[in-house]
Amino acid sequence: MPLELDATDWKILKELQENGRLTNVELARRAGLSAPPCLRRVRALEEAGIIRGYRALLDGKRLGFEITCFAMVQLSSQAGSDLARFENHVRNWSIVRECWSLSGDIDFLLKCVARDLHSFQKLVLDLTALPNVRNVRTALTVAQVKDAPPIPLESVR
Repeated sequence: MPLELDATDWKILKELQENGRLTNVELARRAGLSAPPCLRRVRALEEAGIIRGYRALLDGKRLGFEITCFAMVQLSSQAGSDLARFENHVRNWSIVRECWSLSGDIDFLLKCVARDLHSFQKLVLDLTALPNVRNVRTALTVAQVKDAPPIPLESVR
């Protein structure tokens, strides 16, 4: 059964999405609650799977990861077993940070982060060598223009 969210739950989600390191006391203050009911709500949101986890956002360039790119992969066959085989390959590559299955001409969109151009080129060679891969198009990023939290909670009233 889906969890019914009220305005306070939405406020908690918005605050945590913007800063997952808020203490429960500060989160409760911002949500207009006392600490114990705030903690109960957060735990309920976690148990319902709405809050999936917490992460630190790292600066890749400062850590030596100079390349962020997108790879658009078209397969020769979209049979379930062929899709699953490709997905399993992708899951095992640490350079692939996100993989999205798409509708339309492109079957998969991969967001990749690499230390250097050589690592990126190896990824392209590895991708094109996979069975069932018909075409790989890549785009190196120039600059990140926007980096908003994943869900547009500001549009929820």
